Amino acid sequence: MATAHYITEEGLQRLRAELAQLKNVERPAVSRLIAEARDKGDLSENAEYDAAKEMQGLLEMKISALENKVANARIIDETRIDLSQVQILTKVKIKNVATKAVMEYTLVTETEANIKEGKLAVGTPIAQALLGRKKGEIIDVKVPSGIIKLQILSISKG
Repeated sequence: MATAHYITEEGLQRLRAELAQLKNVERPAVSRLIAEARDKGDLSENAEYDAAKEMQGLLEMKISALENKVANARIIDETRIDLSQVQILTKVKIKNVATKAVMEYTLVTETEANIKEGKLAVGTPIAQALLGRKKGEIIDVKVPSGIIKLQILSISKG
């Protein structure tokens, strides 16, 4: 039994687009490379052929993994998000108590995480410490450099 893969509608569309790119553009390109290398003769000493076959194997593994994610995707209903506490798809504004630095993150699934866009994966230590917490709370978060104190300033829709 495959595990459900929770994702937003936007994230699922992104996965489907990547899958289409791999199947419709990259797969045929790799097939052409294999055919061109095969046309060069003796395959036993043909490094181009070996490299193209290896590339094909890696591509097929990636396609298979993406197909599995899409097949087991469960869309998260963004309209049912409770803003009284931090949870997946909420945007949380936090302040580092020691440095006074203010940061804002939207908690998302692992596949949608992108720190440059302020999208923090729910599996990270900071997100794990924030989940279920309420506005105003000060929490201790264990990070690689030690323990930091964060205060939750606001919780809003991501």
